[in-house]
Amino acid sequence: MSTNTLAQTWYMTQRQLMALVRQPIFLVIQLVQPVIWLFLFGNLFRKVVELGGFGTTSYLDYLIPGIVVMSALGSSMWAGMGTLEEIERGTLNRFLTTPVSRSALMNANVVQNGISTAVQSVIILLLGKLGGADYPGGAGGLFVLLVCAILLGSVFGALSNALGMLVRQRESIIGINTFLLLPLTFLSSAFMAPAQMPSWMARIADFNPVNWAMVAGRSAMSADPDWGDVLSRGGPPLVLAVVAVWLSTRTFRSYQKSV
Repeated sequence: MSTNTLAQTWYMTQRQLMALVRQPIFLVIQLVQPVIWLFLFGNLFRKVVELGGFGTTSYLDYLIPGIVVMSALGSSMWAGMGTLEEIERGTLNRFLTTPVSRSALMNANVVQNGISTAVQSVIILLLGKLGGADYPGGAGGLFVLLVCAILLGSVFGALSNALGMLVRQRESIIGINTFLLLPLTFLSSAFMAPAQMPSWMARIADFNPVNWAMVAGRSAMSADPDWGDVLSRGGPPLVLAVVAVWLSTRTFRSYQKSV
């Protein structure tokens, strides 16, 4: 990627970030559900760790990595709505008449989504700390969790952008996201240790990319991280992120030819 493309990507990213700054209510709304999970679920199921298999005596410590990843998933899956809005307003088409790099237009969405995910994740981690959570993995473990959340967000954010350019209908995006969100969330170790899940559910979770990010982040945050586990579960989301961004760029080029 050339220096000029990097500069254009950052310019377009700043443009999208400024839109969020002007309407911070969207960030607040996105934090409502994680806060409910954090304090409602964290207290409601706090004794479930007594069943064993959680690797900790605090359910809140177990829950927080899951909430961070779920929050990244939930917010990123709606990225296509922003793309669709720019298509409907004609903003995207106007950029196509300028010399700006086509890669920069799509990469800016990924970068903006990653920054938003990081900020959101840090807020959740701080709230968890205020709620009494402990992070024995230290700064290194927290950093790995943030990277996993950003990678997962990049995967679904890029796919959502591609979807927005393909279907160009809000109802379709809403329907697909609603169909995928709950299975991806509950067929994972977000709320329950695999040892306490039905065998068929635990088996499906092994192939769930959302669960890969959770397991990698949770392992890195433990007092004795298994870095082999972190790499084996954190590597696939990185590959998926590269593929998803490539697919989003290809879809954008197809969209460009259609206008």
